[in-house]
Amino acid sequence: MASESSFDIVNKVDRQEVDNAVNQAAKEISQRFDFKNVEAGIKWSGEAIDLQASTEERVNAVLDVFKDKLVKRQISLKGLQADDPKLSGKIYKINATIDAGITQENAKKLSKLIRDEGPKGVKAQIQGEELRVSSKSRDDLQAVQALIKGQELDFAVQFVNYR
Repeated sequence: MASESSFDIVNKVDRQEVDNAVNQAAKEISQRFDFKNVEAGIKWSGEAIDLQASTEERVNAVLDVFKDKLVKRQISLKGLQADDPKLSGKIYKINATIDAGITQENAKKLSKLIRDEGPKGVKAQIQGEELRVSSKSRDDLQAVQALIKGQELDFAVQFVNYR
C-alpha cells in the first residue's frame, strides 16, 4: 500500500527580507537628489510601514522605491496593501502593510479549484492559514502545483513541506 504524499500551500512573508527592503529604500531615499528637501522617509510603525513626504507625488515615489526593493528581494507585491496618500499637517503619509497567510475565503477558492480541475484522488484540507494537499501519487501533486501556478491569483502562494 503506497503512503500518501502531501504538500502545504502557504502565503509566508520573510519579515527579515521586508525589513531589509525598508532599510534599503530608506538609504536610497536619503541619498537621491530628487528626495532632497521634501522630508521623505520610510520606517516601521508596529506591523505597518509608514511612508511620508512633503508632496503627494514624492510620497508615491517613495512607495515606488519601496516596491522596487521588495521585488529585488523576491517578495510578491500581491501581499502589499498601501493606503492612498493622506495629508497629515504639512506631510503626506501612506500606511502600508504586507499580508501573510491565506484567508479562509481564498483557501476555499483554492480547494474548490483543486477539486474541480485537479486530478482525481487529490484531497485539499484547510488548516488555519494553510492548505494541505495530499494524494497517493506524487505526479498528481505536481499537476496540482502546475495548476495553481497557472492561475491568476490575487495573493501570493508558496509550496512547502513536500513529503
